[in-house]
Amino acid sequence: MPRSIPTLIAAITTLAAAALALAAFAGGSDQPLLLSGALTLFAIGFYCTGVVPGYVTALLFFLLAMLLSVAPADVVFSGFRSPAFWLVFGGLIIGLAVKRTGLGNRAARALAVVLHGSYLRVVAGTVMMTVAVSFVMPSSLGRVVLLIPIVVALADELGYGPGRVGRTGMVAAAMLGIFLPAFTILPANIPNMIMLGAAETLYGIRLGYMDYLLIHFPVIGWGKVMGVIAVVAWLFRDTAPERPAKRDRTPMSTAEKRLAVLLALAVALWVSDSWHGISPAWIGLGTGLICLLPGIGVVSFRAFETEVDHTAAFYVAGIISLGAVVAHGGLGDWLGGYLLEGAGLAPGQGLANLYTLSATATLLGLATTLPGIPAVMTPLAGLLSDATGFSREAVVMSQVIGFSTVLLPYQAPPLVVAIRLGGVRSADIARCTLAIALYTFVLLLPLTYVWWQAIGLI
Repeated sequence: MPRSIPTLIAAITTLAAAALALAAFAGGSDQPLLLSGALTLFAIGFYCTGVVPGYVTALLFFLLAMLLSVAPADVVFSGFRSPAFWLVFGGLIIGLAVKRTGLGNRAARALAVVLHGSYLRVVAGTVMMTVAVSFVMPSSLGRVVLLIPIVVALADELGYGPGRVGRTGMVAAAMLGIFLPAFTILPANIPNMIMLGAAETLYGIRLGYMDYLLIHFPVIGWGKVMGVIAVVAWLFRDTAPERPAKRDRTPMSTAEKRLAVLLALAVALWVSDSWHGISPAWIGLGTGLICLLPGIGVVSFRAFETEVDHTAAFYVAGIISLGAVVAHGGLGDWLGGYLLEGAGLAPGQGLANLYTLSATATLLGLATTLPGIPAVMTPLAGLLSDATGFSREAVVMSQVIGFSTVLLPYQAPPLVVAIRLGGVRSADIARCTLAIALYTFVLLLPLTYVWWQAIGLI
């Protein structure tokens, strides 16, 4: 896309945001809603087009939110209080440690032996590996900071160096494999847990791990796996690996052994978080800080100061805070109601109703980001159940189709972090997410409707 087009889009969204802000100050009872909408439109325009770096957009968002009094400071800066922010911060240190000790290269050499062959095998193997980890490691951000540096090292090992299309494809396969299929695995992504927590509180709906997996994984989960493989292999076509895969027989260094023990302990704590109750964020931050400790750690203070991309943390904080401001200003509730007002829901229109519910959730995520979808949609499930004739459980479950259908990377902090760690362009990942979204609505959604009928959900 010519550089002038993103600039033009950003200019248009900025002018539209300014018009909304002027309308808000002109008076009326909807001032908080209009200001929230103006700021959201401005931020989304800049995040999507990338005319300035993401962290600059985040800083502009913080400044304007405070100058316009869109929300209290604790809401505007809530991204910095979010566990996700601190997991990212710790993850950046872990990623640097994996790179500097050589442990990432060692893991990559071991994987290269398994994945070496055709480029399709490399892509498919990368996706399958990341999905397998999703079953045992509940934090998507934790999976990102652990696996993306290894996949980058694997790309180097297979001969897909910086600037190579195959390298972008491998990183895209890893990040999308980490994230998209995991929406069908109960504890593996945050929106899943928000949705089921609200559903149990409001409606008494309780779903166990296997119940949730049965509803979603056979079609949406496997469908996303196949979709990621096909889309990445098609969009980022490349030749087979150039370098022969060789088994690594060199002994591990002391630093590698030390980091391997730290990561094993971190993974063990991540896997068992439902038992001990410690947030994955504090596990990740603690592991990162241990990597910095003199005499114990494996990363020098100098390397931390010069080689860690601290701007990624600001970017993530801005994305999280955007969702909080949208919720505070009532914009999410307004958008949800507006989208559904003319939706034409009616009992007896089974597939059409499922399309409408899923599309509404997907579009809502453009403004609220993904964690905001269940926060807005779940309280509406009672009314939507009456309008569609679906059970409340089916209405709640339809959100999974919506929030697992990412349109643009800025909607999902784990993808934002993965893009920075993997050194790829947001525009390249957006091509993948849009293609997978189209595939989801054309093929997976009708198949889901058939599957839900078969298991008695609809």
